[in-house]
Amino acid sequence: MNNVVVEVAVYDTIAPIGIHNLNTGVPTTYDLHQNYPNPFNPVTKIKFDIPQSSPVSIRLYDIIGNEIGVIYSGELSAGYYEAEFNGSNYASGVYFYRIDAGNFTSVKRMVLVK
Repeated sequence: MNNVVVEVAVYDTIAPIGIHNLNTGVPTTYDLHQNYPNPFNPVTKIKFDIPQSSPVSIRLYDIIGNEIGVIYSGELSAGYYEAEFNGSNYASGVYFYRIDAGNFTSVKRMVLVK
């Protein structure tokens, strides 16, 4: 399996991560999957599907809706992707991650337990 790793620009609060193209074809619809494992400590994986080249943004929010970081922001080609998120710099609690890609938006909840 050939994984494509894309370096991402992130806020200081999120450790650098990579986006991996899972090279399993091209999806027909946009989708944001539940992170796994959930709850997690301190690393979790977030899978998402992009059916056509588009600008993609995955942002992290705290429980009251404040944006606290950017997990990924950039252009991606069509494919199935997985991002790793390291929450070691965050307190235990509930967080939300949101994807904006093309005209698609979705939000999921994740729980960090230390």
